[in-house]
Parts: sequence; structure tokens; C-alpha cells
Amino acid sequence: MTTYEPVLARLAALKAMSVNELKAEWTVLFDTPAPNNSRSFLEGRLAYRIQELTFGGPDKQTRRLLDLLAEEVEGTLTRKAQIADPRNPVVGTRLIREWDGAPHTVTVLKDGFDWEGRRYKSLSAVARAITGTRWNGYRFFGLRERKRGDA
Repeated sequence: MTTYEPVLARLAALKAMSVNELKAEWTVLFDTPAPNNSRSFLEGRLAYRIQELTFGGPDKQTRRLLDLLAEEVEGTLTRKAQIADPRNPVVGTRLIREWDGAPHTVTVLKDGFDWEGRRYKSLSAVARAITGTRWNGYRFFGLRERKRGDA
């Protein structure tokens, strides 16, 4: 039996539970009463919790980034924190991409990107301005996250 089989069985069992049984499972896993009666909410959050308890949750850096993003979305970001994408090159780097026979140069800024004297918040916005269509900016400019084991 693999490590995954008991987890998969528990996840499958959630589908067969009544809302009251899901709420009881919530109390066991979270040590607090369930916040609502929404079946889909309870199933999804319980499924995550079962996997989190078995395999572990996000690391400290990921939790910090998620907290900062939540504060930014809620408009409650009080600390001066820069939420940096690890895929971004060093500030000052120039990215050059040829499109329709013309070279396009983008400069990486501390808080975005510069293309033809205009500032953009994301590389995807720059790629859209250049092409007129939606692109993943990192893919458009040939930037990818390094995979484990890559030097």
C-alpha cells in the first residue's frame, strides 16, 4: 500500500458524507465548529486539510507571500513589502524579443517593466501591448522557472 491510498480513500469518503457528517469531520480536523453549511466549501477545505496533515503544508516563505498577497488584495498591506516574482530577472536587465521582424527591448524595473518609455506592471501586459493578444509574459520573453536539478 502506498502513502497515497489511505489519503485517496479519505478524500473519496468525503463525497459520500452528509453535510452533518462533513461538519463533524471539520470539528475533528480543525478543532472548531464548521463555519457554514456549504457542502462544496466543506468538501474542498476538508480535502485540503487531510492532505496538509498527511504531506505537510506550504513552507514559511510561501505562507509569507500568500499573507502579503491577501493583505494587498484586501487593501490592508501596512508594511513596506515588495512582493517579488522569483522569475523576474535582476533590476536593470534588458529583455530583447523579436516580434514581426522588429526587436523589442524591455527593461526590468524594481516595480515593473519599461517598454518604449511606458511602465507596465507585468511582462504579460508588455507582451499584449507588443502582440495585441494575450500571452504569458514569461513565456513570451523566454523566461521560465528553473526546475530542480538545473544549474
